[in-house]
Amino acid sequence: MIKFTLNGRTVETDAPATARLLDLLRDDFKLIGTKEGCGEGECGACSVFMNNLLQNSCLIPIGSIAGADIQTIEGIIETEQFKILDESYSIAGGVQCGYCIPGMIMASTALLSKNPHPSEAEIREGISGNLCRCTGYNMIVEAINLAAKKGDGLW
Repeated sequence: MIKFTLNGRTVETDAPATARLLDLLRDDFKLIGTKEGCGEGECGACSVFMNNLLQNSCLIPIGSIAGADIQTIEGIIETEQFKILDESYSIAGGVQCGYCIPGMIMASTALLSKNPHPSEAEIREGISGNLCRCTGYNMIVEAINLAAKKGDGLW
């Protein structure tokens, strides 16, 4: 049995240690905000926080999460930071098909938590592990820049 914290709650699983965290989140815990894109750690659609570090859940075997603190997009949706990002993405038109957005929001949160006033180049670097198949990068960068300004003091 593997015990860990998921979005603030202690949970357990008896899934095989080699199963992917992405599959556990989506199939067992029904946290479908975390998406599968490439399944190879290249696109960031499956981004989660593991012990406050942005990680690709498709690359994390469940055997390595014992005692870890895992946060998904569902775990940050009630935060003030999420509300600012949600509003900023909406204003900037940063959401197109929406498939990449949970991962982009996680990457945005990670970036702004480390650097509350990033330059455009730093924003582009901060989301460089996340792919948008609609190529809406300019609007996503604008959304993060807007969130940095609107959320000044929150990050």
